[in-house]
Amino acid sequence: MGAAEEEAPRPPSDITVFGANCTLHGLSHIFLPGGVTFRRLLWAAAFCSSLSIFLLQVADRVIEYYQYPYVTILDEMDSPVMFFPAITMCNYNSFRKSKITRNDIFWMAGLLGVEQGDFDDFMAALGQPTDDSKFFPSKTFNMLEFVQRTSHDIEEMLLDCKYRGKDCGPENFTAIYTRYGKCYTFNSGLDGNPLLTTLKGGTGNGLEIMLDIQQDEYLPVWGETDETSYEAGIKVQIHSQDEPPFIDQLGFGVAPGFQTFVSCQQQLLQYLPQPWGDCKSTPIDSEFFSTYSITACRIDCETRYLLENCNCRMVHMPGTSTVCTPEQYKDCADPALDFLVEKDNDYCVCQTPCNMTRYGKELSMVKIPSKASAKYLAKKFNKTEQYIGENILVLDIFFEALNYEKIEQKKAYEIAGLLGDIGGQMGLFIGASVLTILEIFDYLYEVFKDKVLGYFMRKKRPQRCQSDNLEFPENPTSPGVTPNHAPRAHVTPSGVTRTASDSRRTCYLVTRL
Repeated sequence: MGAAEEEAPRPPSDITVFGANCTLHGLSHIFLPGGVTFRRLLWAAAFCSSLSIFLLQVADRVIEYYQYPYVTILDEMDSPVMFFPAITMCNYNSFRKSKITRNDIFWMAGLLGVEQGDFDDFMAALGQPTDDSKFFPSKTFNMLEFVQRTSHDIEEMLLDCKYRGKDCGPENFTAIYTRYGKCYTFNSGLDGNPLLTTLKGGTGNGLEIMLDIQQDEYLPVWGETDETSYEAGIKVQIHSQDEPPFIDQLGFGVAPGFQTFVSCQQQLLQYLPQPWGDCKSTPIDSEFFSTYSITACRIDCETRYLLENCNCRMVHMPGTSTVCTPEQYKDCADPALDFLVEKDNDYCVCQTPCNMTRYGKELSMVKIPSKASAKYLAKKFNKTEQYIGENILVLDIFFEALNYEKIEQKKAYEIAGLLGDIGGQMGLFIGASVLTILEIFDYLYEVFKDKVLGYFMRKKRPQRCQSDNLEFPENPTSPGVTPNHAPRAHVTPSGVTRTASDSRRTCYLVTRL
């Protein structure tokens, strides 16, 4: 034989070709033709280190994202015009003594702390006759009618009213019932009138009223009950028209003998729902209120609680259910409501609404009347100077300025930030992009198609030997076949001659195996 032919160069592997063409940094220095070298080991170590750091950074960013962080932004916004809030006020005294009859005392004695043997003394304290020889109690007692009849009347309490320098009156107040009895709301939006607006801030650009609290109508304190009040004056709550007043817990007191200035600022609060925050973004599920607020939720919950436990509702609660009798007030309603407010924190769980309006306020006061004005006011209202000092108060509510605070919670880390951080870390440590990931998936798909799918396809296809396609005549010298065209016997390197029949036999064995 002649000189051995030079061996053909070995074709590069698939991973070598992929590493040379992939945009992922470092692969072209790792997967090279030939054996392992020190340079390739260094590149492999550097690539693995960069990939590990990249994966750690990605894990840290993903953990940060699923902690749902947020930031609170406080901004002060100017406004050319602002809606004036609703102002609810209640007299600390719930029932006027001049309107109470002996029949009322018979039914209401337990709520007022009056024992049955003290009826005459209590009637004398009220300035009414003590003779009960002709008294016959009624068979039933209407609690709602009693509250309406004996509560303080805004027409008698309101001595003067001005809004932005213009006169206002009792017609601008809407009656509403709270735990203090019958109260009144200015600018409620429920009386058919449009909501009032203001164009300026400061004193004189809001509501200014002068009230007579009528201390001579206060019931004498005969015992300690839930209806007992030691204070004199009015309680006030500044709130949005979208939420009902919760004045017994959220109101502030205004004392007689003083002019109280209330400078308020509107605050718009926007909270994030879950999983970032814990506010309620769904509508309220209530037959009494259409707009969700914490106070609406509380009143709705308290009403349902009393209906379940006492089969009645208090006067100030919404709905058309039966109003509790005085006995039910004392034995069930008042204890149940006190227990609910003070101890049962699981029944009434009211979430913060995602959007709410609040009014911050600053109070200051001056003495009224002065010595110079006492006689004039006594003459003007046909009262004594002592009466003026003990019963008259002035309340001035206004915006500090025509601006409002916007307190907003915002997501501190959103999906765009997460993808940006991952992309930045990917480019910094391994020099990859989204298209690089597509290249890797494309390579994996080609490998899968070639190795796995190709294996099953080859397994299903019957294997055939090349020599089976050749037809050899029995006589190589037969007509049509010349000795020059006869197939040559294959000579193995060991010098053993293999004939065509041997080749067929070998192929058959391989096929059987």
